Amino acid sequence: MEIPAPYYKPIAKEIEVFEHSYAQKLSFLLKGPTGTGKSRFIEFMAHRLGKKLTTVSCHEETSSTDLIGRYIIKGAETIWLDGPLTTAVKTGAILYLDEIAEARPDVIVAIHSLTDHRRELFIDKLGETIKAHQDFMLVASFNPGYQRGFKELKPSTRQRFVAVSFNYPEAKLEADILVNETNILEADAKKLVNIANKIRNLTELGLTETVSTRLLVDAAKLIRSGLPKRLAVHVAVVEPLTDDTEIVSALNDLCDLMI
Repeated sequence: MEIPAPYYKPIAKEIEVFEHSYAQKLSFLLKGPTGTGKSRFIEFMAHRLGKKLTTVSCHEETSSTDLIGRYIIKGAETIWLDGPLTTAVKTGAILYLDEIAEARPDVIVAIHSLTDHRRELFIDKLGETIKAHQDFMLVASFNPGYQRGFKELKPSTRQRFVAVSFNYPEAKLEADILVNETNILEADAKKLVNIANKIRNLTELGLTETVSTRLLVDAAKLIRSGLPKRLAVHVAVVEPLTDDTEIVSALNDLCDLMI
């Protein structure tokens, strides 16, 4: 049974750029805020190209060992177990390192030889170097606004990737996404997008993250399931943004007026 393609609405020329990058065996970097469709885009492209996608959600404890592999004890034996990076390199999958800047520095070191002309992976614990399968592609994402210099990618790392910036879609496109993702009424989708754009422009609130398309999809799903609109917006849009009770109250009042 054929798996349907993930729904994705292109914002600019990202599909064309990705296809050319894949053909030229170049690594690919997605830059942009949380919930702007970076992960969905990669799922869409992997399906479009007919390639297996392996996703690793990076965090502060993600190490090169997690990606490359480790020895494990199995019964009376000690055997080597390939990690997701090694498996993807061998089999020609697309490896997606989500929020790569969150990972430990040794992860960046491990992928360097895969992101230049060598396209090879050195496995220190085995003393082996593996040439990447011709179909292998390394894709990474990070959120430059969120990092704010704390775990910023170094220029020497950035320049190993073709980079595309993702941002929130234009209002009509974002409303179309909500309708297609959730079957919500178009009028309600437009109201949710208007709320999002209003909050996104309230920079004086000092929110670490603002309203993402992902949050709007969650709110739309709740509304479509029958939850009252105001309550859906409160719990799916406002509450995830902040724990400051005064800001929550102010945003709830704003949303109540707009929904």
